[in-house]
Amino acid sequence: MQKVMIVGAGKGGSAILKILIETAVLKVIAVVDKNLNALGIQLANDMGIQVGTDWHHFLTDDLDIVIEVTGDPNVFRQIRDTLSKKMVLIPGSVAYLIAQLMEEKEELISKLQNETYKRDLIFDSTGDGMIGTNEQGEVILFNRSAQKMTGISQEEAIGKHILQLIPKSKLPRVLETGVMEMNQELVLENGLKIITTRIPVIDKNKQLIGAFAVFKDITDVVNLAEEVTNLKEIQTMLKAIIQSSDDAISVVDEEGKGILINRAYSRITGLTEEQVIGKPATADISEGESMHMKVLKTRQAIRGTALRVGPKKKEVIVNVAPIIVDGRLKGSVGVIHDVSEIQTLTKELNKARQRIRTLEAKYTFEDIIGPSEEMTLSIEQAKLAAKTPVTILLRGESGTGKELFAHAIHNGSDRKFNKFIRVNCAALSETLLESELFGYEEGAFSGAKRGGKRGLFEEANNGSIFLDEIGELSLNTQAKLLRVLQEKEIVRVGGTKPIPINVRVIAATNINLEKEIKSGTFREDLYYRLNRMPIHIPPLRKRKEDISYLCDRLIEKINQDYGRNVEGVLEEAIRLLMSYDWPGNVRELENILGRAMIFMQYNETHIHAKHIPQLKSDGTTKTLQEDVPLSVIEEKTSLAIMLNQYEEKIIKETLDFYKGNKTKTAKALAISVRNLYYKLDKYGIAKNDTQ
Repeated sequence: MQKVMIVGAGKGGSAILKILIETAVLKVIAVVDKNLNALGIQLANDMGIQVGTDWHHFLTDDLDIVIEVTGDPNVFRQIRDTLSKKMVLIPGSVAYLIAQLMEEKEELISKLQNETYKRDLIFDSTGDGMIGTNEQGEVILFNRSAQKMTGISQEEAIGKHILQLIPKSKLPRVLETGVMEMNQELVLENGLKIITTRIPVIDKNKQLIGAFAVFKDITDVVNLAEEVTNLKEIQTMLKAIIQSSDDAISVVDEEGKGILINRAYSRITGLTEEQVIGKPATADISEGESMHMKVLKTRQAIRGTALRVGPKKKEVIVNVAPIIVDGRLKGSVGVIHDVSEIQTLTKELNKARQRIRTLEAKYTFEDIIGPSEEMTLSIEQAKLAAKTPVTILLRGESGTGKELFAHAIHNGSDRKFNKFIRVNCAALSETLLESELFGYEEGAFSGAKRGGKRGLFEEANNGSIFLDEIGELSLNTQAKLLRVLQEKEIVRVGGTKPIPINVRVIAATNINLEKEIKSGTFREDLYYRLNRMPIHIPPLRKRKEDISYLCDRLIEKINQDYGRNVEGVLEEAIRLLMSYDWPGNVRELENILGRAMIFMQYNETHIHAKHIPQLKSDGTTKTLQEDVPLSVIEEKTSLAIMLNQYEEKIIKETLDFYKGNKTKTAKALAISVRNLYYKLDKYGIAKNDTQ
């Protein structure tokens, strides 16, 4: 385990110390600060870590990393000038960024815990008993009122099957049928009479994931109804029950006019009794359709409908059910749940997650599979390049994993805590690509945003930018990229002011740039700037010994995507895979394995040779005479002419097969669209076909 010294024990240093202690990936041997009462010094003392005021005392040969968090540039320079070459110095800016992210994380967790507490408070403060189960019937929700009515504690209930707690419960029936049951009477084991509504819980994919029961103790109500026939007293009692609920409740008659609301309704909607009682059911709706009116028309309950109610357009979820007495519709009752605060917190949490994701590349060197000598050499070159600020050019055929290497290089560099931006240069037009890369000023062109827009180079400042398919850049864009590499600055479209940037460029291509230079489509000076650290990624046909290892990793990924449980590939299938040359490289291997797994039976756990789709030959077994007319051979035509004739024939056949579609033709031939147009001109093949 590498040894670390932290210089600076203030807020940033303390945050870094906590992270290292919690993750246990590095060993902190010393914490240094001029103030021995600093928070980080106290924390280090508690953890038994050496402390001091002079960092020189802790510079030993076995020290690997120094994290400087004082914020003093002089201290940083002194440490940098003193450290040996094998030691790594991490600047305070990185530490402060991590500390800030940790604070934001703790703040979001605190907010989420607060909202969870509010939710639990609402569940426990209602007079209704509430029990929720998962799809297996195990209890996952058991509120305070449920405890009181059943005499069973929450600790005893959670995790047990509902029938162990309430043998007469009909929630398992709801789990089987998926049908809601309204206002059902039930007598508990302790003799308590309840009226319950049982609801199936459906997720967004319309899958049953559990069941929920809401019930009231009607023992006293039933006894009172048996003894007292005074309708007004019963009505008063029912009003008191409704008013005691923390959920907003509204009741309308059969004509859709309001006859009853509770205090919670007024609190959530902002409407008083005068504004609702005797008024149409649409009086409280600010956006959406009245669910009361819909229920009165259909006589069917409606649950989980999103609406906006009241003058403040409060976001709510509404459950409405018909009131049917002796087969006659008497009205409907609605329960309103305020969800605006939870939605706001969820949006903030999602935004924070998105921000954190933009700071990260997904893959590391551990995700690159291949013990072959060719792949090991490429990985070692990439690891070496990651430790330097040099521009990197990844070269290899399509599907060999160039983007995987780009992710790993960023994560292996000292820029890993900053942004990693990915750009496919072939996916955007020249004009759009230029504005995306370099940004634009206000008014630079029609439709430009007010205030202009930052480009991807500015977004990636202090991080890395991955330019895939670099060979597809126009000469004009190549010139601008050359300026970025030479001057470390960009100029926005429509602007004149240079903007300094600090970005590591990782480029990738699957075409022969040297050939493009000779044809005049790629700048030679840009080539030499990009080619300072070339890394060649070998095609799969040159490292076939990696296929079995790749299969294991790819099967894990495909299992997750397809929901399968395939364990591996049998030796006979491996031999079949190794007999193929894989023109599509690892991407084609993943495609073949995926197709094999689709057609496997669910009880099969290993891929056999019979599952492998037919691997088409690359044509190397054909003789030249099979494709070139005999007259050409007899006339002893030169090899160059014969190759051109053969290439022209293949292009025409492929173009005819795809009915003139240039994009599909280029993709099938594994060449760029630009290169295809060049060959069409060369052989005089018509180009006025479908794009």
